[in-house]
Amino acid sequence: MEEKVKKIIDEKIRPALAMDGGGIDFMGMDGNNVKVRLQGACQGCPSANITLQMGVLRLLKQEIPEIENVIPV
Repeated sequence: MEEKVKKIIDEKIRPALAMDGGGIDFMGMDGNNVKVRLQGACQGCPSANITLQMGVLRLLKQEIPEIENVIPV
């Protein structure tokens, strides 16, 4: 599952965030929770939680329904 999460982040999520000057790094898994670190314009952005829940989590769950949450680290 971890390799599939990395692939989705690399191919779908990172390019979308880069268009807004942001970035994301996969930091690991904790069970079915994905740990990520936001970078650039996304780091400290007031909308970062919305990005994680409505963007990152939604995209991951579409491909991997077992994913439960995205945790910023």
